[in-house]
Amino acid sequence: MHQLLRKIPAIHELQQDQSFLTLLETNDVSKGKLTEWLQEAVSDLRNDILAGNFQTEDDVNPLSDIVFSKLSERLSHHSTYQLRRVINGTGTVLHTNLGRARLSDQAVKQVVETAFSYSNLEYNLKQGKRGSRHDLIEELVKEITGAEAAMVVNNNAAAVYLVLKALAKGKEVIVSRGELVEIGGSFRVSSIMEESGATLVEVGTTNKTHLYDYEDAISEETVMMMKVHTSNFKVIGFTKEVSVAELRPLAQTHNVILYEDLGSGAIYDLKKDGIGNEPTVSEALKKGADIVTFSGDKLLGGPQAGVIAGKKEWIDRLKKHQLARVLRVDKMTLAALEATLKAYVNEDSVREELPTLRAILLKKDEVASRIEEFTRKLSSHWRTNVKSDVSQVGGGTMPDVELDTLLLLLSCENHTAQSLHNKLRSGEPAVVSRIINDQIAFDFRTIETHEFEDLHKRLKEFE
Repeated sequence: MHQLLRKIPAIHELQQDQSFLTLLETNDVSKGKLTEWLQEAVSDLRNDILAGNFQTEDDVNPLSDIVFSKLSERLSHHSTYQLRRVINGTGTVLHTNLGRARLSDQAVKQVVETAFSYSNLEYNLKQGKRGSRHDLIEELVKEITGAEAAMVVNNNAAAVYLVLKALAKGKEVIVSRGELVEIGGSFRVSSIMEESGATLVEVGTTNKTHLYDYEDAISEETVMMMKVHTSNFKVIGFTKEVSVAELRPLAQTHNVILYEDLGSGAIYDLKKDGIGNEPTVSEALKKGADIVTFSGDKLLGGPQAGVIAGKKEWIDRLKKHQLARVLRVDKMTLAALEATLKAYVNEDSVREELPTLRAILLKKDEVASRIEEFTRKLSSHWRTNVKSDVSQVGGGTMPDVELDTLLLLLSCENHTAQSLHNKLRSGEPAVVSRIINDQIAFDFRTIETHEFEDLHKRLKEFE
């Protein structure tokens, strides 16, 4: 061991090695930083030897080669962006782990243009004085939802927190026990309410809550009744819930705020296409909700954001709260959100313009056409099979909805399905597939034609 340690070249010797000079010349990194990483590589090798992970000296691969191999790996890690493009072959449209909604072409264009130049983020061009970023999308939200006013924060969890903190701190908020949900990341309605300073008043049971449960719970300390859309699970069977429309008269009689957290943020009514039973934002407002909150990157099909829409009286109070600045979104989010919202103004084209709606509404025969087009350029190296299956909407949205689809199953000699799955995931671009009966499976609901060329190239690596 000690003999090996003594054979590790000194840093100044390694700096003069042609391998070091070549790495310095061919990589966009300073000599100081490359030397720092060289020292780390030497330290890693020394620790490997001390830990017994490097037992004998390899004459074929001298210690300097091992050091430079480690250094090359560090450079490779540096040159690769950690947030990377992924081809989603899973069929889950709003895949939370893969970034949820894809942006439309117009939204991407707006983000690039806004990021590339200065913008009127907080400048009123007509009046020539300071403006508010709240104004940039408010009129659009009002137009497509029927709300009196609106604002945007950085995600829907933040929207829920702001509403409770600004309007219900120190007061009681009534919520059905059947709606005390937990979503991804252990975000619980009960916990966020506790953090906001509001007092949770639970009514009803897990499966049944009646109007009289809310009425009996109202006290002098009650400021709000909160409805939470259980978008990530379904309770079926012996159930009863109270709708916003039923709660509206009770809220008016007792002068309390009626707030609904819709979460998924449906603007387009998928029920018209026979898909699910997701309420839209405009429906919630028409039925009497004073405030509605929803996500930007779920069924809306835009960037991560939390949109708050409703009565001007309450939205104005939210805008003035100190948390509004803490939770505000940046110019690129607003650019993408504005372009996404503008798509909804034209009901005839929104289905095709927004990738999320396009994928959800894709018919089984259209998936079949994509598979047929893709397999035409697939070499004979691959054994193919097509299997009927179902896709998921995902993102904690419409868990009971299954979208009929087809899977392309692929297999080849000398590679197991697990090996292919792992290697596709680690390459560039990364490809995420499924494994079914020792074959890799692609659901072309979430693979668009412009991605075919890159997927073909990735598959050629295994031929």
